[in-house]
Amino acid sequence: MSKFRVYDETITAVKKKNQSLVNKATTWLNKYHTSNDARDLASDSNEKDFDDECKTWRKYDRLCEEQWDVYTMYLDELPKYEIKNIEKSKLYLNN
Repeated sequence: MSKFRVYDETITAVKKKNQSLVNKATTWLNKYHTSNDARDLASDSNEKDFDDECKTWRKYDRLCEEQWDVYTMYLDELPKYEIKNIEKSKLYLNN
């Protein structure tokens, strides 16, 4: 059994013209969640002697930061009603 959850919810944009950006934003949110799960797994496996110097944890922490930045970059291009639509989804709340 895998320790990683699968994030595959499709979010339909409120307006069709924004669907491409919504898809891109949710793709990066999926990637962020997957990396976040890996980061959590790395910190759990090293819980006894965990510190910020754990190479695996740092790798996934860096990935999380980069992927969150790309996700928020796409959010900046979307109207507020589309952002609220994403934030109401199970995908966003699945953390």
